Amino acid sequence: MPRYTMTIGGESVAADATFGVVDPALGEVRAEAPDCGAEQLDAAFDAAAHAYRSWRRDEGGRRKALHAAGDLLMGRANELAPVLTREQGKPLADAAFEIIGSGYWLKHFADLPIPYDVIRDDDAAHVEVVRRPMGVVAAITPWNFPLMLACWKVAPALLAGNTMVLKPSPYTPLTTLVFGEMMREVLPPGVLNVVSGRDPLGARMTAHHVPRKISFTGSVATGKRVAEAAASDLKRVTLELGGNDPAIVLDDADPAEIAPKLFGSAFQNNGQLCSAIKRVYAPEHLYDDLVEALAAIARTAKVGNGLEEGVQYGPLNNRPQWERVVELVADAVGRGARVAAGGRAIDGPGYFHEPTVLAGVDDGFRIVDEEQFGPVLPVVRYTSLDDVVERANASHFGLCGSVWGADADRAAEVAGELECGTAWINTHFAVHPDQPFGGHKWSGVGSENGRWGVEAFTEVQVRHRAKG
Repeated sequence: MPRYTMTIGGESVAADATFGVVDPALGEVRAEAPDCGAEQLDAAFDAAAHAYRSWRRDEGGRRKALHAAGDLLMGRANELAPVLTREQGKPLADAAFEIIGSGYWLKHFADLPIPYDVIRDDDAAHVEVVRRPMGVVAAITPWNFPLMLACWKVAPALLAGNTMVLKPSPYTPLTTLVFGEMMREVLPPGVLNVVSGRDPLGARMTAHHVPRKISFTGSVATGKRVAEAAASDLKRVTLELGGNDPAIVLDDADPAEIAPKLFGSAFQNNGQLCSAIKRVYAPEHLYDDLVEALAAIARTAKVGNGLEEGVQYGPLNNRPQWERVVELVADAVGRGARVAAGGRAIDGPGYFHEPTVLAGVDDGFRIVDEEQFGPVLPVVRYTSLDDVVERANASHFGLCGSVWGADADRAAEVAGELECGTAWINTHFAVHPDQPFGGHKWSGVGSENGRWGVEAFTEVQVRHRAKG
């Protein structure tokens, strides 16, 4: 059974204990990961603090190292993809795409300017506002896109001059551990330390006295606990949390044209995406046609082990998430929802579920109000545009949303009424490293990506120089 090591101070480090990592396509433990102890965590933060002293002073070296890191990752995508597929479940092509995208993110930030402003330059004074690194950052990442969402943190944090201790989800630690091993080749010791462990490790990281910033991506419940722990030490936080993204279909939309785009945005990564479409609102006269168009796509989707050729959708990543999806579908059907496609867990080993489209649902159904994070799409009927915008906004979540229609200007006006961090028009989950990403309400605090993402890993310093 494969065993993996952590990266602390540029060295390969094992642990006194390990924990099993399940292949979700088989439902069985197929690898062991190190379970980081308290002394090792201290060592990781100490290594990061020591490396920070020189790393923060060498901007040119940081940019060169990020380019090298991106090149290395992209060059070994095919080697790393099976590791990601076996622990996360996504098809090999999607795994390779995530790895290549992660490398692209690193290289993009290698060339991104660090914000700097001169706010006064006259006979009396020269005043500039600069961005200084915070120091050591603790980063905690989820299981749906373990490497990509790690690099959303690593790239801006390291560019800004910080060092990092990175912890992946215990469901998907392996790709990140290999990433740490690879980065030993291109980063100075201690700049990026990668540890793994069961859930209590994250709590120990947020309570640790060394890091000045916590960057967390995961559930709302855990995000609140991170914020509470950080508050006692006034650590800065970026929290990218859950979403329940609405897609509003306007009355001039063509169901046949938009259905494939809606489906792709709802079922990407098997629906395990914080910014996937989680609920569709369709006007009365288009409702039946849109439901059927979506259901037709679901019926032909190929589900299976991500290592097999032609598979479009793999398993749910873990048993608790699979059980949640089964429970939410059963709840909806028990309240009168009609299963237009799918609707069942797939027999056999692994955490598989049919791509499912539900009709006859409404606000108040758990499948509509909660974040399902799986391959289930409820389609809700509406009659009034003003009413449906209010319904779309009547949520604790506020991550993203989209509006679909033939008249793009009209759709943009409606999108402007959505209470969310990103509002798309005739598309969904169109992201770029230059484009900020973050949520309103319970969907998060702060932004990632672009100059906003860099600023989130810095503190403002005013430098005021008197003249004369």
